[in-house]
Amino acid sequence: MAVDRTRVAELVRELLVAIGEDPDRPGVKLTPQRVADAYAEFFDGIDQDPGAPLAHTISVTRGPAPDTLPSGAVMLRDIHFRSICEHHLLPFRGFAHVAYLPNEKVVGLGALPKVIDILAARPQVQERLTEQIADAIAEALDPRGVLVVMDASHECVTARGGRQPSASTLTVAARGELAEPTARAELVALIGAGGQ
Repeated sequence: MAVDRTRVAELVRELLVAIGEDPDRPGVKLTPQRVADAYAEFFDGIDQDPGAPLAHTISVTRGPAPDTLPSGAVMLRDIHFRSICEHHLLPFRGFAHVAYLPNEKVVGLGALPKVIDILAARPQVQERLTEQIADAIAEALDPRGVLVVMDASHECVTARGGRQPSASTLTVAARGELAEPTARAELVALIGAGGQ
């Protein structure tokens, strides 16, 4: 179901009234439609399949001679993402780092950020988002292992309540061989060596 922009705009108009604002004031008159347009973008991943970008795979064992067997990890660091916290409908944003140990197939590197974008474009919590990304990659590619590390700043922490402007949240999801702490230690070190 796509975002109902008309209904969102009506509700935002009501919200403006509820906080004591005049919804017809020139500065906020277009706010309901602007928020509706923004929400359509923020939540466009609700109806999308996160596995779709991973559907076109590339064989790593067959290709130009000599044939080879995969041995090391594929890692993409510092993938910018943003999502909306389902608890306060406030943004959280940061960087995702994804690594996997291929079996027979890999995907184009541009597919990994697309998976993150789809899953982040829905009401989320960072813990679930991290797990869903790992699951999507594990299911689509059948790798020997998957590691997803996300580091994000949440406006529910930085802009309200305790107001900790420098705080960030780190979450980790691991599958297969990379679920063992010793197996993922090298990859975690490589993520830290990359910087943002």
